[in-house]
Amino acid sequence: MNQYNVLIIEDEIPAQANLRRAIEKQFPDLTVVAIRSSVQGAVEWLGTPDNHADIIFMDVELEDGMCFDIFAQVEVKGKVIITTAYDNYAVKAFRINSIDYLLKPINPEQLAAAIERCRLALQTTPQSTFDIEELRRVLTDNNPQNYKKRFVVKYGDRLSVIDIAQVAYIYAEDKSTHLVTNENRRYILDSSLDTVSEQLDPQRFFRISRNCTVAVESIVGISKHPSNRLKVTLNPKPEFEVFVSRSRTTDFLAWLEGR
Repeated sequence: MNQYNVLIIEDEIPAQANLRRAIEKQFPDLTVVAIRSSVQGAVEWLGTPDNHADIIFMDVELEDGMCFDIFAQVEVKGKVIITTAYDNYAVKAFRINSIDYLLKPINPEQLAAAIERCRLALQTTPQSTFDIEELRRVLTDNNPQNYKKRFVVKYGDRLSVIDIAQVAYIYAEDKSTHLVTNENRRYILDSSLDTVSEQLDPQRFFRISRNCTVAVESIVGISKHPSNRLKVTLNPKPEFEVFVSRSRTTDFLAWLEGR
């Protein structure tokens, strides 16, 4: 039986542990040789001559950037399996030759099927090649026809329709997704922030952090915090401080200037 080295690139500790546990339990021919949580960490590991990975599990969004930044900085030779909670990313990544994908939470049967495809590919074409610009394009492309126009939310025993123009920001807290309107009315959504953010028009909304997506009209001020992060003032005022993640700062400023 051939033995294969596995590299996991994932910034969420529970996801790292779950994937490693599943691999070690189900696949005796696979050995997890390293886990990295950032673009920089992955680039450094892959760029070290003595390191070798046959199969690479790679999350789309890492703590310091997007996964395609890895491909742009270092040669990736292993077979790649993209893991993501973003369905749109997964479907697009699937269209790229030589790249498989798994949606989180990872289904054991789908994991086994993806690994088997990698095994077969390694036997025929050990060397993988990637079109960086194509990867970047499919991971960032958007289809405006799919943008959400309104939300139907529960309010007591009734249902309310919230037009997208009324939405100020959406945030995740205590395992729930909260929508706040321009009039400071608050609702709980059934979908996750990941799912909702993917459905919004990127010309009007921006995911400034893992926990918050804002409408441009709700931004009334931006300042530099002593931590060197950007602090955003929103209207209506939230019950928490709002910061732009460091990995998203450049894209956030470009988004503001590009409107």
